[in-house]
Amino acid sequence: MHTYFAAIHKDEDSDFGVSFPDVAGCYTAGSTLAEAEAMAREALAAHLEFLKDEGRPLPECRPYLEVLDEVREDAGFVALLLVVVPEKVKRVRLNVSFTEADLDIIDRAAEERHLDRSAFLAMAAKKVASGACEVL
Repeated sequence: MHTYFAAIHKDEDSDFGVSFPDVAGCYTAGSTLAEAEAMAREALAAHLEFLKDEGRPLPECRPYLEVLDEVREDAGFVALLLVVVPEKVKRVRLNVSFTEADLDIIDRAAEERHLDRSAFLAMAAKKVASGACEVL
């Protein structure tokens, strides 16, 4: 798992900009904070994968206060966001069937949590399997 701080900036009449002070060249943006967070995760994952493919070392993540001291006075600074990218794992394609109503519930719940359908279903299954919630 790789963890880095993302600096969120917002200028008037602009989207939320995202940069990673410890990961040179990794930038993205989103029209809302939620979209910026989702885009940050995607951008960081792609950038780290590129570095690995190139055989380059992954940068070290500095402590929160050190990164905050660097960016807090920047124009338009909004917040620091901790972005976690899990190690890439192989996904297995599976064919399942749902009623349209159940699929709509799943998709809305996944969207509210900024997850894709597969990630949401995996998370829900893990919660049930761990006993964190009960199936009636």
